[in-house]
Amino acid sequence: MPSVRSVISCLVVALPLLLAGCGPHPDEQLPSFNVWATSCCHVPIDRQRGRESLVEAIRQSEDPELGFAWDIMIGAGDIAGHQLPPTDADGREWVKQLAALTKHRREQIYNVQGNHDAGYYDQGVGTWFQKWVDPMGQHTATSMVDAAARPFPASGTWERYSFQAGNILFLMLSDRNDAPAPVGRGHSSENRRGGFPAGAVTRATFDWWKEQVLENQDKILITVHHHALRDTTVGSGKGEGFPRYHGKSGGGEGSSYLYYLIENEDPENFEFSSDAYVFESFLNDFYVKHGRGAIDCWIAGHTHVKGPEDHFGEKTTTEVQWGVNFLQSAALTRYHAGSYPMSRLLSFPEGKPFVFVKTYLHQPFSKKHPVGFYKPGNRKLTLRHAVKLPARR
Repeated sequence: MPSVRSVISCLVVALPLLLAGCGPHPDEQLPSFNVWATSCCHVPIDRQRGRESLVEAIRQSEDPELGFAWDIMIGAGDIAGHQLPPTDADGREWVKQLAALTKHRREQIYNVQGNHDAGYYDQGVGTWFQKWVDPMGQHTATSMVDAAARPFPASGTWERYSFQAGNILFLMLSDRNDAPAPVGRGHSSENRRGGFPAGAVTRATFDWWKEQVLENQDKILITVHHHALRDTTVGSGKGEGFPRYHGKSGGGEGSSYLYYLIENEDPENFEFSSDAYVFESFLNDFYVKHGRGAIDCWIAGHTHVKGPEDHFGEKTTTEVQWGVNFLQSAALTRYHAGSYPMSRLLSFPEGKPFVFVKTYLHQPFSKKHPVGFYKPGNRKLTLRHAVKLPARR
């Protein structure tokens, strides 16, 4: 007898297919706030193969025929992609490819650090990410980010920050791969290779996130982290990441979800918990107590799906758990870890308690599905509050 999750997954896949020929939903014509959710462009890896992963995606999004409207882009990590820490050359390539923007500003892109964006811990935590990606706009000379030009000002630190658009609050959490092994890459003297793909955050980041969630229950809450939570989206179960999606370095069983909680990040007194499950426990307890989700969406990347229909582990790229919508934004890269280039577009219609989610194919999936939106992937997801749009800037 099939499991409940299996039946639900089949219905989630089948329903859009049945509705694909019915035309757009009337509410899709309403004024909307549009969020382009991307991840894993791995610019140096694709560049070595003659492909500019970020340039291609930006040009497609701004193309008069293939393009779509977006107000902000979310980058869920992994700009770099080497088995060793990223270099300044990787940073310069990132900034160079951002110059492809013609209809948008650099400041409309909000990023979190992925596991490949981190260095050895003795090189300084988050140093490469701060220098070249710079969510707080503190290193403008290298990152080209002008904090004053952000459409929605960021508040916090490079590791954890928030910004608000209308009544939508984004909670941005960076992965902490710049930690002692096995949690992260370790010390430079050890010269460890590998992506150390299992996700990690500090206890301080979790506590900050929990406080933000509890204090902002009157808002639509969107969490962005490089990793999915365990058993939410495709391939995020225990042991499902390796070997289909990720390497074994840093723990094969937790390689496709947020696995480690760093209790003390001091290398001399380093303490951590494996398979911590703190986010999942909080979301579950909140749902049981209140009968609704604590947040509205969790957007992740990291696991490069094999196509828009990938549902390994009886989970798809879009799932609902604990009253929360979980979205896998997949990857923009084509050549890192056998990826299929795709992203997601979230449209929040004015005055409505839901969001439309579409899947965009950056490479043809088949002769039947060329570059552009993959209609069978359309979803309409429920939110906890009606949308209040931000003032246009």
